[in-house]
Amino acid sequence: MSKATYKDAGVDLEVYAEAMARLPRLMHRTFSPRTIKLDGGFAGLFRLDFDSPLFARRYEEPVLVACTDGVGTKLKVAQRCGRHDTVGIDLVAMCVNDAICCGAEPLFFLDYVAMSHDDPPLLEQIVRGISDGCIDADCALLGGETAIMPDLYQPGDYDLAGFCVGVVDRKNLIDGRAIAAGDVVIGVASSGLHSNGYSLVRKVVFEMSGLPVDRHVDELGQTVGDALLTPTRIYAQPLRRVLQHYKVKSVVHGIAHITGGGLRENLGRIVPATLRAEIDDRAWPVPPVFSWLQKLGDIDDAEMARVFNMGIGLVLVVSPYYAERIQRMLRESGLENWQIGSMVTADVE
Repeated sequence: MSKATYKDAGVDLEVYAEAMARLPRLMHRTFSPRTIKLDGGFAGLFRLDFDSPLFARRYEEPVLVACTDGVGTKLKVAQRCGRHDTVGIDLVAMCVNDAICCGAEPLFFLDYVAMSHDDPPLLEQIVRGISDGCIDADCALLGGETAIMPDLYQPGDYDLAGFCVGVVDRKNLIDGRAIAAGDVVIGVASSGLHSNGYSLVRKVVFEMSGLPVDRHVDELGQTVGDALLTPTRIYAQPLRRVLQHYKVKSVVHGIAHITGGGLRENLGRIVPATLRAEIDDRAWPVPPVFSWLQKLGDIDDAEMARVFNMGIGLVLVVSPYYAERIQRMLRESGLENWQIGSMVTADVE
């Protein structure tokens, strides 16, 4: 009887070492002077404050903000397309876009990658996307974990989870309590489907319609695969510029990341019980990908609005006096945005 080995069980430690050797450079490109390098260590190190004109924050009462999320079944689209360099951006976006809803500055990011077998080129593609997302979010990719589990995942399958930690001075914490009647609701454009509703997307596109990923869709001006793999937009840096501009005045009263549940459900999470958001659904253009998908699957309007972001990826609830200035700042950062509604007094029984 031959001796049992880890390799025979599905885990090749030599290939694992090769995969790990590809990752440090992708992490290092995200580092700032606040990151303390500890290659090969058991944890990542990050300075909360830093004594320099560029990085000093001088927090009075720092509050740490932590978020975790995944990419969901959008990963199945990446696997179908054989393209894995964008889902890492989605992973970062889903986490940091939640963190900024509290007014936090994202500090660092950790990832968890679970795979069936070691595949160094595949892992490098995934982590490159995560690294790209961290650069876009201006946060450090501080570390992560790669788990090889052949008994839990079929060959070629993998899953991702992300973890973001940010910080905000308590006096600048945004939690929706300051929202008042008359506040303006600003909708900021999404880049497309982002990372929600992909179980329905895959059912409509691949099962019901039988479309191949390389089919060109004229009304979208791109292939099916490219449309479905468009990465989630990361709003961290443009929003940080807005918040830093108004460090003394409290003008942004609430922020909502529009994910699963749609605009109304996610906005409702931050609105006080005495108020409600009055939204004009005609105030912004719905991107073609949503109309195409709705027609393809004969999906009801209500279902579309409940599952997808419909072109609004982030919402800001702001003081009406500053609304137009904030809109200009967002446009200067390359973000389309619209005044899509206002806060009104709720009917309380």
